[in-house]
Amino acid sequence: MGSNNINVSFADYQLVMREKTLEEYLNCPFHLAMNTLEGKWKFAILYVLLDKGTLRFKELERAIPDISTRMLVKELKHLETKKIVKRKAYATVPPKVEYSLTEVGKSLKPVIDSISKWGESYAKAVSKKK
Repeated sequence: MGSNNINVSFADYQLVMREKTLEEYLNCPFHLAMNTLEGKWKFAILYVLLDKGTLRFKELERAIPDISTRMLVKELKHLETKKIVKRKAYATVPPKVEYSLTEVGKSLKPVIDSISKWGESYAKAVSKKK
């Protein structure tokens, strides 16, 4: 049996494997959305903020079981840079920080509602087959 070695230069590999630019993502709305919302915790954060509104950091952390403080900070920073979550810091002692959804973040409500409805019907379908 012959070997199918494909000779690819490192430069070609980098070209193929490089991260897409924002312009490239804007040309594909699905990939832009998935890149923005990917990960285990972002939808949980969105779900809680849509349900409860503005929350302080510890309130948000308590509302999402199993998320670590470090991961919550990371995901909130990502969502803030993507203009989905806004962070408001108050100059008080002790420091007070609140998180809420921007208008762009609030526009995800139909998406979260659809995922929740799908989850309900999926749970019913799976429980019937047992």
